[in-house]
Amino acid sequence: MSSCCENDCATDALRDKHKGTLQAVLVINAVMFVVMVMAAQYAGSSGLFADSLDNLGDALTYGLSLAVVGGTAVAKARVALFKGVLILLAALLVSAQIVQKLLAPETPIFELMGIFSLIALAANSLCLGLLWRHRNDDLNMNSVWECSRNDIAVNISVFLSAGLVWLFNAGWPDLVVASILVAMLLRSSARVITAAIREVRTIPGSSSG
Repeated sequence: MSSCCENDCATDALRDKHKGTLQAVLVINAVMFVVMVMAAQYAGSSGLFADSLDNLGDALTYGLSLAVVGGTAVAKARVALFKGVLILLAALLVSAQIVQKLLAPETPIFELMGIFSLIALAANSLCLGLLWRHRNDDLNMNSVWECSRNDIAVNISVFLSAGLVWLFNAGWPDLVVASILVAMLLRSSARVITAAIREVRTIPGSSSG
């Protein structure tokens, strides 16, 4: 009996830790989305735009993850699947902006790109640190970790593209990096969706629930 009680207490404690962590990273990403989307529009940067959509997608997925903390394995798998779809949608939106910039070329403001990519890197590094110890707890937290890890690569890529825009005084480095980010988002989306579908198929009775 005491063993059961200890297990229940440990589960409740872990659930509370998950909720606290997700609430923290949700707030950070919601704030960063507002900051980054304004910076992207002012700087005229597709890379920053991809970064801002990444923050929005993360904020939405963290909110969904909060909803299924302590929920069933099926619920967590379905939320993970939805996260994969959101990542795919972000990739498509950035692709549309890349096409728009190809049709109407412009040179983004590299100073803003560099400054805000570093601000975003600091914020996302904090999120990654908060999520690190929970990355292998379950599918829900693992997919959240996947999103956060992608953010770091996105921020670094945008910072590097700012340097190339300055070096060549042209907008094509921003578009090249944005295209690479699209490829990364598509890969991440495929990985999350595949893992979620695999998880759903291994759960008895999931097809009917």
